[in-house]
Amino acid sequence: MTKFSGTFSVATAVFLLAAMAACGSDSDADPAPEPTASASSPSSAPPSSAGSPEHSAATAAEVAVGDYYALTDLLLQDDAVSLDRLEEVAISTQLSAQKNFLTTERAAGTQQRGDTKIVETKVQSVNLDNSDPKAGRVPSVTIDVCWDVSEVDVVDASGKSMVPADRPDRGWTRLTVANYTWDTDPDTGWRVAGGEDLEKTPCAG
Repeated sequence: MTKFSGTFSVATAVFLLAAMAACGSDSDADPAPEPTASASSPSSAPPSSAGSPEHSAATAAEVAVGDYYALTDLLLQDDAVSLDRLEEVAISTQLSAQKNFLTTERAAGTQQRGDTKIVETKVQSVNLDNSDPKAGRVPSVTIDVCWDVSEVDVVDASGKSMVPADRPDRGWTRLTVANYTWDTDPDTGWRVAGGEDLEKTPCAG
């Protein structure tokens, strides 16, 4: 699993605090964003000045992350909400993997209770290269997210909790948020395209 082509599942983190192994298999999915050549290059450096295009992109991507967590929570809580709504918050391999995962969980009667909280976000890089969208060369923002699932339970079809007693309540996930409609929608076209769980100390309260 790589930072840009791998996928992770908020739901799996809620269940097992583990990265989701399944990858998107939709051949029609948009290609995953390409990684930047160097984390220290100007195009991929964290935004430093308010009002700059990089700062605006980072802010918009952070909003998209919040929307992503909120909607994936809702889709696990309410089977009546259409999985097609995932397209509002995810794209590329992340969209395919989440649809497959949620379809399986719904068929099994699994349901989430409670909401995931975002405790902290850290923008790691911003790349506004939009030179070849068909090949996945689109603007992208890499964001580390510390989430808290202390108020989240997951139950099976009989209503029995599936959450292990020793599940850590917090963890970090690194998300790639991409904008495949940058030319026409630079502000709200951001979607989560991939991610991976990080092995690092959970953030403080």
